[in-house]
Amino acid sequence: MKITLNHVPHLATKVAVDLNKSGLVMMTSGLERVALEAQKIIEKSVKKEIALEARVNAIVSDNEAEIDFYLADERQLFFMIKKKLADEYGVILSYEDRYSDLAHQILDALYEEDLINYDVSENRIKNVIFDSMTGYIADNAQIEQAVAERLRSYKRQLIPGTDEYEIMHEKLYKEELTRRGMA
Repeated sequence: MKITLNHVPHLATKVAVDLNKSGLVMMTSGLERVALEAQKIIEKSVKKEIALEARVNAIVSDNEAEIDFYLADERQLFFMIKKKLADEYGVILSYEDRYSDLAHQILDALYEEDLINYDVSENRIKNVIFDSMTGYIADNAQIEQAVAERLRSYKRQLIPGTDEYEIMHEKLYKEELTRRGMA
């Protein structure tokens, strides 16, 4: 699953909570600082992908006439162009490789900023961060489904895309994360 900017704070919090629960690290400045540092790194990665996709969309739009003329599959063409430009934007397309790279970056930043201390191998801590991210991604579909069911159960129907809907969705999403021990 692709991480969106809306997921970043929740994912960063889960990383911090899981690191704290692991017992492998001692947080020197608290959970919030660890989550904030992780959030910066994850957000930077997501913004790179957004920039890459904006560029790919521009290329596809600029060449729409040729795409239609040759009856090319626009979706397939999008991913081919994205693959070609990924290195230029510093985006790793394989999610497993990307999460592994993010885990390394987060661990390095936490250590350099003196936010954590540990006596175990870096690999064990990196694995906690990686597992935290992949666990969040796996749980996200279930969380979204639970939130959608709760929104549908309201007597007054909320319209998706409205400010009221988005506020309630975010509130219920946070509640569901807390209920599952992920926040």
